[in-house]
Amino acid sequence: MLTRLRRFLIGGPKNLLDPKIHHHLALIAFFAWVGLGSDGLSSSSYGPEEIFRQLGTHRHLALYLAAAVMGTVFLISASYSQIIEQFPSGGGGYLVATKLLGTTPGVVSGSALVIDYVLTIAISVAAGCDAIFSFLPASAAGLKLPSEFVILGCLILLNLRGVKESVYVLTPIFLAFLVTHAGLIVFGIARHTTAIVPMVGATIAETHAAAADLGIAGLAVVLLRAFSLGGGTFTGIEAVSNGVGILREPRVANGKRTMLYMATSLAFTAGGILLCYLLNDVHSEAGKTLNASLWDQLAGGWHLGPLGIGTTIVGLTLISEGALLFVAAQTGFVDGPRTLSAMAVDEWVPRRFKNLSDRLVSQNGVLMMGVAAGIVLAYTGGAVALLVVMYSINVFLTFTLSQTGMVVHWAKSKSSEPRRLRRLTVSALGGLVTGVILVIMVALKFLEGGWNTLLATGALIAGCFLVHGHYRSVRRHVGTLDESLLDLPLPAVGAVRVRSAAGPTAVVLVESYSGLGVHTFLWIHRLFPDQFKDFVFVSVGLVDSAQFKGVRELGALDTRVREGLEQYVLLAQRLGCYAEYRYALGTDVTEELGTICTALAGEVPAPTVFAGRLVFQRETALTHFLHDQTAYALQRRLLFHGVPVIILPVRVWDVAKRG
Repeated sequence: MLTRLRRFLIGGPKNLLDPKIHHHLALIAFFAWVGLGSDGLSSSSYGPEEIFRQLGTHRHLALYLAAAVMGTVFLISASYSQIIEQFPSGGGGYLVATKLLGTTPGVVSGSALVIDYVLTIAISVAAGCDAIFSFLPASAAGLKLPSEFVILGCLILLNLRGVKESVYVLTPIFLAFLVTHAGLIVFGIARHTTAIVPMVGATIAETHAAAADLGIAGLAVVLLRAFSLGGGTFTGIEAVSNGVGILREPRVANGKRTMLYMATSLAFTAGGILLCYLLNDVHSEAGKTLNASLWDQLAGGWHLGPLGIGTTIVGLTLISEGALLFVAAQTGFVDGPRTLSAMAVDEWVPRRFKNLSDRLVSQNGVLMMGVAAGIVLAYTGGAVALLVVMYSINVFLTFTLSQTGMVVHWAKSKSSEPRRLRRLTVSALGGLVTGVILVIMVALKFLEGGWNTLLATGALIAGCFLVHGHYRSVRRHVGTLDESLLDLPLPAVGAVRVRSAAGPTAVVLVESYSGLGVHTFLWIHRLFPDQFKDFVFVSVGLVDSAQFKGVRELGALDTRVREGLEQYVLLAQRLGCYAEYRYALGTDVTEELGTICTALAGEVPAPTVFAGRLVFQRETALTHFLHDQTAYALQRRLLFHGVPVIILPVRVWDVAKRG
């Protein structure tokens, strides 16, 4: 029953051995623009509004900031296009900082990205509901937070089905946003074309007046403050570089094309909205966003003959705006798990985050991002103003680290490198701009919610070092087994033994050829001397995010698994035993092992399954969380198929106590 429900909600398993699977799952530039670019485009729903509000009475200064916003969008996009060229496999800020600045900056950048993507989901859902509830009666406000949790749940289910499936479902929303907003922005500017020249004059006059009143330094502070606190406008630009891995080949060309689409649409939308605020003299209204007031002023009175269509158009625009914000949450669900996966490969977070589901989705990452976003929504009550502050700080921390890394890269590269100086300049300017925004934002908004982000990021960084230290300690212990057991003085293979007709068979579960597997095999001889002479070694090549790159990688994994199993067979033969092996490639180790062992129960006489498991001198919540329970799960499963499973412990001593 549960399996049928899961298949209905999430879909059936995908065939990872299909040579065309990567082509089917990868996105062309347009759909990548929908899935990854919507985060940047959606920031026009709240970024320009924050800039305009921060100007206070100096509204005409918005003209300068509209130009600054558009220029900054293209500057950061140009810098991140370089990252796409240098890191075509994806990974973005985490990989750039790790490779170019070192492991510690890499962990800081990766942790900031993970928190950022959690907040991306939270703010997208909250701001989307704000936009939609601006159109609804005030009496419906109490339903906003529950609605956010419902929408979050729907997005989690969509993303568990797969990236491409979720993008296809959400594409009509993206197109509706583009059509409505582009049309109204063009109309909002075109209806005041004769006022543009006087507006420029008024802006210059207000600039002189503000400079006389506040001084040049004071005027600069007003502009920098508004520009920095409206930095949410630039969030999402980094998403494409982080998600290059989901693009169709040629990835670099498609990544740069996607970046161009996103930069152009964001610059036009954000800059156009700021200009429309100024040209149409938009003011705050209780219970409404500035965008809602703007769209109502532009289209609210439209009629088609006797039929009033204005309210419908405004409603459609607001709904598309809110719904696009829901689409923007896709970036968090796409890039967040990918960042966790990259960090899991390097053992900074639990290894389970690199595992794929049978839908070839980083299921653990999707669930983690969704649950964390739900906690954030509950904590903040869906307050967009607070979420913008929390969200923007980590974005600019990652921006600054990534672009600093590229500055280091170009500074160290050969002077003959094409366009080296221009690229160095772009990265340096981008890093300077984002660094200034980061410092100002932290200084001004630390007590208004910024501390929450810094505390959460700091806690995650500390957790990463704790996890990494544990895995490193375990790896050292397993390494001692490799040193002592992989080069045993054993006799050469004599006459190859044949399988006995009725004797018991030991089915030994192993991973790669290692001291851990050899330890398990030798312990069977020690515990059951002369009882087991027939062995079947069983292994599963785990296809995780590190392996699922293409047919070539899967072929290399297949070869690696077979070669390891052949070494176990040779070891058993040198000890005078009969041995063979079975293996499979898959995304679920327990499922694949269960299938093989169940089949073996009908092929070999009296099978007993043996599985090795690390046992720590001090078992803690951390050791349970960081190490899977495959052996126990398989034991429960095979028990009901009449196959006995014996778990052989491999002791991991507490180094601190022993030393």
